[in-house]
This record gives sequence, structure tokens and C-alpha cells, in this order.
Amino acid sequence: MFATRLTEMLGIKYPIIQGGLQWLATAQLASAVSEAGGLGIISSHSFPDQESLRKEIRRMKEETSKPFGVNMSILPGLTNEEQMMELLKVISEEKVPVVETSGRSPEPFIEKLKSEGIKLIHKVPSVRFAQKAESVGADAVTIVGFECGGRPGMDEVTSLILVPKAVESVKIPVIAGGGIADGRGFLAALALGAEGVVMGTRFVATQECPAHPRIKEAFVNATESDTLMIYRSIKNAARVLKTEAAEKILSLEQEGASLEELLTAMGGRMSPNAYREADVDGTIIGCGQCVGLIHKIKSVREVIEDMIQDAQSILQRLNSMKAK
Repeated sequence: MFATRLTEMLGIKYPIIQGGLQWLATAQLASAVSEAGGLGIISSHSFPDQESLRKEIRRMKEETSKPFGVNMSILPGLTNEEQMMELLKVISEEKVPVVETSGRSPEPFIEKLKSEGIKLIHKVPSVRFAQKAESVGADAVTIVGFECGGRPGMDEVTSLILVPKAVESVKIPVIAGGGIADGRGFLAALALGAEGVVMGTRFVATQECPAHPRIKEAFVNATESDTLMIYRSIKNAARVLKTEAAEKILSLEQEGASLEELLTAMGGRMSPNAYREADVDGTIIGCGQCVGLIHKIKSVREVIEDMIQDAQSILQRLNSMKAK
């Protein structure tokens, strides 16, 4: 049930991919997603050096024999091309089957990935970037709507519009992101033409996620109105949970703060320690509007199996509505 080109390409049971949550996308979470039939993702930028990443990949392979991926964000100031090639060297040596990229075009790394037989998924916030990803050789493209947590781009277009537009515009499989937290969103994405979904926010509120329990509880208690957009002033928009730290950043932007002032205010509020400590209000936490659909902290397996069961039930209900 729900077999697509994506499940065939990646060798996974369900077309459900875990988002590359920086600081949280570790083997602990990713292995649970892969074991439950989806594709778990390790965030390479959660680790201080190549050997730490290598160790985490090996830990992942100890936890699961199923396919998984590594996320690499190609962002100015985060990594340069030389650093990316060093990460790819580790990924290649450890025989990681899938790489997810985001940010700048992955074109400089396509030849290396193809030569190693690694599947590339590139994540984008607009159709024109999806077309570019296809043109340079990506195997699949993830398109994220404005409602997504993390980096939704600057265009303010929702998944309901972006997904079918992307499907119309490229021939490679399209993965939908933004606003998806249950079987309803999953099935809706497939109805729009996507061949898989990516979820970040929903997987934060799981037992296996290494976030502090208070952060998970904050997700459960939040409504769809409890997120806000920051960093629009520096054209690097991010949707985050409405916390005191995030509201402080937004206030500074509204006052015309410089990049240096914003970076100073941000301080360690997005560090791995911030996510693992109990100070929710002092942390800047990526969070999508679908947080309003999360009512319980579940195991990863429960999240995925409930999604599939709910989607199957909806299909049965819709089939029963056919005119006789």
C-alpha cells in the first residue's frame, strides 16, 4: 500500500521521510524512522567534525540494516565546497545510500554522488529551484510550503499550491513538506501528486527524539498559531516556535537590527545544549504550523503506523462516496 517511485528508488516500505532536524536528527531518531519503514535522516551539521559524523553513521548501521540518509545544508557561512567534499568522503566511505541537500545548488557534488551510486534528494522552497535540481541531476526533489518549520523560503506560498505546481514542472519524484503531521496530510500530499512526504515537526514530539521532554510537551500544547517567522530581514526566513527568545529576535528585526546584533542576540539559543535543556523560552526551535495537529507524544513507529492506517481509512471512506 502506498508504493511509489520513491519507495522503489530508496528501498523503503512507506514514502515517509524524516526531516534533517539540526541537533535532533541523530541515529537515535533516524534509526527508529528507518526501522518503522520510512527513511531516517542524520543531520551532518549536528556534529563538530568528520569523525564524529562517521561515528554516528556507524551507530546508525548498528541500530538498523534498513536504508537511511545524511542531510547536508549548502548554506553560506555554514560550509564551503571543500568542507562539503570532506563530508561526502565520509558518506561515501561509510556507504550511505541517500544524501539530502538544501540551500545552494548541489551541482558541484553531483558527479561524486553519481559515481558512488548515492541517491540525491534536494530540498527547495519554490518550483524554479525544483526545476534547477532536476536539471543538474537530482534523483528526487522535496518542495516545502510556507507553513513548514525551519526554512520555508521567502515566497509565502503554501504546500497546497507548491506541490501540484512542482509535479507539473518536473519529471523526477516530488516529496511534499510543510503542514503534514498525520494520515490526512499524507494522503492529501499524494492526491496532489507527491510521491512521498517529509516531516520534521511531527517527529520532534516522539519518544525517540533527543529533544528535552519540555520541548516535546511545548509542541503538544501549542496551537497552529504558536509559530512565528524570524530572519526575514536578512532574507533567511525561519518558522519557529513562539518563545521569548524568538519574540526577542523578531522585535530586534522590527527595530532594524543589523545581522551582527541578531547573531549576538541569538547566542547559544540554537545550540545542541539548548535543545536538550529545559529552558524552552530561552531556545529558538524550528516548528511548523502543523504543530497544532499534534496532541500526543508517541513512538516513531506509532506515528508512522497511525498515519498509514488513517490514510487507508480515509481512502475507504472516499471510495464509499463514489456515485453508484
